[in-house]
Amino acid sequence: MLIHQGAARNERIDVFLAFWLAGIAGALNAAAFYAIGFFAANMTGNVSALSDHVATLQGRASLFYLSIVLVFILGSTVSSLIINAGRRRGIGGIYAWCILLEALLLAPLGLADLFVTALWRVEILILGLAFLMGLQNATVTRISDARVRTTHVSGMATDIGIEIAVAIDILRGRDVSGEAAGNRAKLRLHLYTILAFGSGGVAGVLVYQSVGGVLLLAASLLLLVIALDALRRARKAGP
Repeated sequence: MLIHQGAARNERIDVFLAFWLAGIAGALNAAAFYAIGFFAANMTGNVSALSDHVATLQGRASLFYLSIVLVFILGSTVSSLIINAGRRRGIGGIYAWCILLEALLLAPLGLADLFVTALWRVEILILGLAFLMGLQNATVTRISDARVRTTHVSGMATDIGIEIAVAIDILRGRDVSGEAAGNRAKLRLHLYTILAFGSGGVAGVLVYQSVGGVLLLAASLLLLVIALDALRRARKAGP
């Protein structure tokens, strides 16, 4: 699921990608909100909160929310720079390397959640997770040609509405735009992605209630397995 790109991918590969990575993203995002009251990946909400704090002259809170947005963008930028460099050099499995980086950076955050008690623990966790969510979302968006976006639920919900409208026109015999092709596949993919994100969120909160920061270590291990398996397959497939 982290090897083939764009048109070389099929629905099954995209659904598999969405199931695992959207599920993990949902678990981390919901657990972070449960633990420290902030969303690491909800840039719509974070920009809205930033606007509110700027309007009410809450400077420190404004800077924090601005930092979340900028760090998310930084994660996306780093992912794209790695992917661009890897593709120029013909590095197989470059997308898997990005997920491997996410796994390796997530583990220290889990340790920080378990053992750090200082006041800046909240900032470290939320900014670290925002960076990783930006990195993951950019990686998945690039490899799937934007068909899968693991943290962009607003966009997926919008796409579902559009695809439902297309389906209604098809049922009424009024499809004249050619949008019928692949409509059901896209609708299924977006529904599966939102379901995976939501289910992952429920599981993430339940697990965090039981074991705390061990959840982040478990997610890191799972991402590590996914990335290493993809790299093994890429090496086996050759250039």
